[in-house]
Amino acid sequence: MRRIRYILQKEFLQIFRDKALLPIIIIIPIIQLVVLSYTATYEIKNIRLVVVDQDHTPDSRALTREFTGSPFYKLEGSLPNYAQAFHLMQKGTADQILVIEPHFEKNLETTKKASVQLITNAINGSAAGVMQGYGVSIINGFHNNIQIEQHPGQAKGLPIQTDTSYWYNPELNYFTFMVPGILVLLVSLIGLFLSSMNIVKEKELGTITQLNVTPINKFEFIAGKLIPFWVIAMADLTVGLLVARFWFDIHIAGNPVLLLFVTSVYMVLILSFGLFISTMAQTMQQAMFISWFFLVIFILMSGLFTPIESMPAWAQEFNRINPLAYFIKINRMIMLKGSVFSDIRNEFFILAGYAIAMLGFSTLRYRKTS
Repeated sequence: MRRIRYILQKEFLQIFRDKALLPIIIIIPIIQLVVLSYTATYEIKNIRLVVVDQDHTPDSRALTREFTGSPFYKLEGSLPNYAQAFHLMQKGTADQILVIEPHFEKNLETTKKASVQLITNAINGSAAGVMQGYGVSIINGFHNNIQIEQHPGQAKGLPIQTDTSYWYNPELNYFTFMVPGILVLLVSLIGLFLSSMNIVKEKELGTITQLNVTPINKFEFIAGKLIPFWVIAMADLTVGLLVARFWFDIHIAGNPVLLLFVTSVYMVLILSFGLFISTMAQTMQQAMFISWFFLVIFILMSGLFTPIESMPAWAQEFNRINPLAYFIKINRMIMLKGSVFSDIRNEFFILAGYAIAMLGFSTLRYRKTS
């Protein structure tokens, strides 16, 4: 233990002497958490809408107001024909075109059917799907209101009425969903990058030779390298949770102690993986490229931005070895659902086994020569 204490003292002195490293470790992750939580969203606001109203009746104007009254839409203008509106979409100044055909109000009153056309710019397929969903929802809501106004008695006498409620995120706030995942992303980035460059830095400075001739064994060396960054990562997570609570007003529904405990095991895994990379690389540049290669794959396939269930079967199988996928799921379950240990038991034991294996690999991989 005394040897480990000396290594820890050396590592902490190196960290705190590096004036450029401290802001990277403490300040930048907090800034990233705030910025990414606002920008990494599937919500689409300020959809540029052009209306082609060929009816000019109270009902057609009411439908237009339904769109312009939505917080997601911004009216770019009303044009007399579709050709002019389509020209704006070709120029890239319109995202959707609402075409209200002639006799819209008359058809609603007589045949109970009327046609509207909603054209969406689908260059970005995922955004187009969201915009189309917004538009169809508004049109359906308008139709239901018309039915209730014209047949109030029938509306009250419907045999089935639905009342929708949303568990764990009742206001459908996108911050509530994204902040826990981004928090996992940031502590993983900090932990993997710092640990992967640690031993390589000793190689480039030449101090690794001085450490190799000391009586420090492999386990003591790896423990001394791992613990300082483990402490830093846990501190970053704690600060991130405070930002989530007081900036984004996200309450931890579960037990914070359980969350910190699972995080402590997860960070052993990430840091061990970084040290394993550091033992293989010969330069800091190599370590950064290898770390970035794995991180990009793990992040994009973790379920942070796209649901794992929508991925191909082979990708879902690959995620069985993706530590970020497990921890993002655990973090969201504890923070949002209030899950207890029995709910996350399987994922936790997988992470724990993964951490033990990776710690063993990094220890065996480090070759101490005198």
